Amino acid sequence: MKKTIRFVLNGYEVTAEVAAHKMLLEVLREGFQLTGAKEGCGQGECGACTVLVDGLSVNSCLYPILEVEGRSVTTVEGLLGEGNRLHPIQEAMVENGGIQCGFCTPGIVMSAKALLDEIPLPDEARIRRGIGGHLCRCTGYVQIVESIRRAAEKMAAQGERDS
Repeated sequence: MKKTIRFVLNGYEVTAEVAAHKMLLEVLREGFQLTGAKEGCGQGECGACTVLVDGLSVNSCLYPILEVEGRSVTTVEGLLGEGNRLHPIQEAMVENGGIQCGFCTPGIVMSAKALLDEIPLPDEARIRRGIGGHLCRCTGYVQIVESIRRAAEKMAAQGERDS
């Protein structure tokens, strides 16, 4: 059974005809060609599929597509600024070595965005809790935590909380 849904995707109102059994991740990747969110485990354990729904981080591999009706969905692609300028979190990940293979990075960036929108200057323990649902096999998390901390400082200094 297919149903037409309407929602906001990265700031644009969109309409999609979707199969009722699909998950948000499938529709983002197959229907909208937004491939930043990845399917790592398909069980909500690794965080690679993380996107924001109404500002909250969710595992899109488990999020039923019909649940986005009337909501706002933000993917890592939606963080790019004018002229394809990276979001401060993305910049900090590059500058501080928070990216190695990059598979987990989009999901971590989205969870960091949700965290920094809620708590602009979190301490290290709160950052670690904020990315606790993510598996990274390359960095050991030290560079990721440092990247998020530096992004928070930069955003606070520039007044870019909701960028």
